[in-house]
Amino acid sequence: MNKLSIPLKYGIFTTIVLIAYFLLLSLFGLHIFPIYSLFNAVITAAGMFLAIKHYKRTKGDKFKYQKGFATGMFTGFIATILFTGFFAIYAADINPEFFNKLVAMWDSDYETPLGLVIFAVALMGASTTVALTLTYMQLFKRSWNTKEGKRHTL
Repeated sequence: MNKLSIPLKYGIFTTIVLIAYFLLLSLFGLHIFPIYSLFNAVITAAGMFLAIKHYKRTKGDKFKYQKGFATGMFTGFIATILFTGFFAIYAADINPEFFNKLVAMWDSDYETPLGLVIFAVALMGASTTVALTLTYMQLFKRSWNTKEGKRHTL
């Protein structure tokens, strides 16, 4: 099995759910409120958890921390890149009025370019990915609280 097949599968699945959630919000006109993007972290968390869990199940006793970490990171980054691409296309081409409504909510005297908002979406996805991967690997790593692990202490 290709080492990117699990992250790719779960990254695409996570992206589809993120896009569906965004479009569902847009049906009700709620996509202009950034507070609803907090649920994006929950969706990303679920996708990454399932990817690492699937990877650990396929590897069994040969599961290594580094490979599990890479699985989580790749899954999150694939979802982030694809969703950011969708967001850019949506804001620039599909519904340009969305960007104007989103930026109008911020009380500011300077102009906010679309590129800055797209960069912020990508940065939020990347930071969520790193934080969640580090958190999940604490759950999935092998414990050293075993007889064999205690032999490695000073």
